[in-house]
Amino acid sequence: MPTTPRRETRWWTLTAVALATFVTSLDNTVVNVALPSIQRDLHLSLAGLEWVASAYILVFASLLLAGGRLADRYGRRRLFLAGLALFTGASLAAGLASTGGVLIAARAAQGVGAALLAPTTLAIISTTFPRERERNLAIAAWSAVAALALALGPLTGGLLAQHWHWSAIFFVNVPVGLATLTVGRLAIPESRATAARSLDLPGLGACTVGLSALTYALISGHAVGWTSRTVAGSLALAATAGAAFALIEVRARAPMVDVSLFRSRVFTGGTAAMMLWGLAVMGIYFFTSLYLQAILGLSPTTAGAAFVPLALLMAAGAPLASALTPRIGAHRTVAAGFVLVAAGLLAVSRLGAGGGLADLMPGFVLVGVGSGLTTPLTASILGVVPPERAGVASGILNAAREVSALLGVTVIGAILTTRQATAAGHGATPTRAFLAGYTTGLVAAAVLMLAGAVLTLHVLDRRKVAPRSQPAPIPAEPVPAAPVPAPSRPATQALPEPVG
Repeated sequence: MPTTPRRETRWWTLTAVALATFVTSLDNTVVNVALPSIQRDLHLSLAGLEWVASAYILVFASLLLAGGRLADRYGRRRLFLAGLALFTGASLAAGLASTGGVLIAARAAQGVGAALLAPTTLAIISTTFPRERERNLAIAAWSAVAALALALGPLTGGLLAQHWHWSAIFFVNVPVGLATLTVGRLAIPESRATAARSLDLPGLGACTVGLSALTYALISGHAVGWTSRTVAGSLALAATAGAAFALIEVRARAPMVDVSLFRSRVFTGGTAAMMLWGLAVMGIYFFTSLYLQAILGLSPTTAGAAFVPLALLMAAGAPLASALTPRIGAHRTVAAGFVLVAAGLLAVSRLGAGGGLADLMPGFVLVGVGSGLTTPLTASILGVVPPERAGVASGILNAAREVSALLGVTVIGAILTTRQATAAGHGATPTRAFLAGYTTGLVAAAVLMLAGAVLTLHVLDRRKVAPRSQPAPIPAEPVPAAPVPAPSRPATQALPEPVG
C-alpha cells in the first residue's frame, strides 16, 4: 500500500519526479543538433550516426510497457530510482565514449533506464498528492517541465555542441541525476499493486519484440526504403508479435495487459485521440524545423529557439484546462484544444517563403494553447483504469505516444514528399516544391486534429460514461515529452537552398 509523505516533503517529491522527466525527455532530441560534431570526432558512418540518434528512442519505446508492469509489481519508487541510476550512469558512459559502438551502447542503456522510470512518474505524483487541488497543481508543474523539454532539446544540444563539446550534452545529466536520486530516496513514497501477480513473461517478451520491431521499421523506413527487406521483415515481425501478444493476453491467468480495458470507450477512444495528436503535431514539428532552416534561412540554434514559446504556451494551457473542465466538461475542453491546434496548423500553412518568425507566432500560439487544453484527455483515460493497473496503463499510453510520434514523421513525410514530387514534376523550383509538400502536410495534420475533436466529444462525454467506483486515478502525460529523433530527410526531392 502507498504511504503518503509529510506535507513538507511532497514538493521535494515533485521536484525529483519533474527533474527526472525533464532529463529523460530532453534526451529524445538533444543529440540531433550535435550529430555533425559527433561524426567528426568519432569518424562515424551515416548509418552509425543514425543509430546514435535512434538507439535511445528505439529502446525507450520498446520497453515502456514492460517498465509499467514491473513498476506495478515491484514498486514504483524502486523502479524510479533504479531507472534513474541506470540512466545517469549511461549518460556518463556516453559522454566518455571514444568510439561509435560505445556511444550507441550507452544510448541504448539510457533508453532502458528511461523506460523503467517514465511509467512511474505520474503514479508517484498521484499517491503523493491525494487531494485533488494539490494534485492538479503538481500535475500542472510537471506538465510545464515536460513541455519545456519538448522545445529545449535542439536548442540545448546546439548551444553545448557549439560552445563546449558534444560530450557536454550527456555530462549535464550526471549532476542532475545524482541530485535527483538523493532527493528521490529521501522524499518519494513507495507504492505498488495491492495484489501480487505473476509477471506474464510470455506477454512481456511478445510486446517487447513487437514494439522493438515496429519502432525499428518506423525509424529506418526513410533511410533504407519502405520496400526494403529489412523494413518489410521488421513490420512482419511486429505484426506477428502483436498477434501473439493478443493471443497470450486473452489466455493468460494473470495477463500483463487486461484486454477488458479496451472494451472501455473512454480508454480505447481516448488513446486513439491521443495518437492522432502525436501523429499530426509531432510529424509537423520535425518538418517545421526543416522549413525554418531551409526556407526561412534560420540557423539551427535560432530555429530551435523558435519552438520555446510554443512549449511555454503548452505549459500555460494546462492550468487553463483545469479551470475549464469543471465548467464545460473534459470532452468540450479537449475538443476545443484539438480545434485550436487545427486552426494554428492552417495559419502556419498560409505563410509560404516570405514569412518570418513574427508571422509564425500566431499559429504557434494556437497550437501551444490548444495542446495545453488537451491535458484532461489522458487523465480521463486513466480515470477508467483500476489503480492497481496504473503503471501498465501509463506504459500503454506512453508507448502509444512514442509510436504515434514516429508514425507522424512517417505519414506526414509520405504526404509531403508525394506532393513535393508532383510539384517538381510540374516544373516547380525546389523551394516551391518543398513548400507545396509542407503546406499539404499541414493541412492533412489539421484534418487529423478535427477528427480528434469529433472523437473526444463522443468518448469523453460524462453523460455517456458510467461513474467509476475506484479511488482517484493516476493522470497521464498531457503532451508528448519530446519529438522523436529525426529520421533521414524525405528523399523524393532535395531540400531547397535557404531563401535570401
